[in-house]
Amino acid sequence: MFGLKGKITVMLLGMTALAACGGGGSGFGGGGGSGPGGIRDQQISQESRQRLIESGALPDPNHDSIFDLFDNNDDPNVTVEVNRYIWNATLEILDFMPIEAADPFSGVIVYGYGTPPGGGRAYRATVYVTDPALDARSLRVALQGRGGGAVSRETARAVEDAILTRARQLRIAEGNL
Repeated sequence: MFGLKGKITVMLLGMTALAACGGGGSGFGGGGGSGPGGIRDQQISQESRQRLIESGALPDPNHDSIFDLFDNNDDPNVTVEVNRYIWNATLEILDFMPIEAADPFSGVIVYGYGTPPGGGRAYRATVYVTDPALDARSLRVALQGRGGGAVSRETARAVEDAILTRARQLRIAEGNL
């Protein structure tokens, strides 16, 4: 339909129209362009620029790409949402089992098979700390014996009670009561 000259003409007209849209006219903001009194002519102090960057109004020059915005660079001591006393008590009480995986951010500890002191049967466990509160509702323990499926509810309850008792002892010993 169009020849080479026609396509070039259409592209030049489109680029000219786009260039005209971004000028320093007096649009809705009134004088917000690059002319006298415009935002680009005003010098922003370094403190103001830093406040604008922290509030998100200006892009952070330290970010290399858009994907850096999704990185969790917060202090892990602040962002962890599990109870540290329950977490540490779990590690102490179930220290006879090897740890296969642990994620303090989600509160999951997966143990391999281990035989408790004085016991004859090997167990493995998955512990889930669900809340930052030192509360029985914050702890879930799933035990499995080597020979078969899940163990009795009483055995799992005894392990939960031992972990919670030790967590309370750790909290009292630290003096945060």
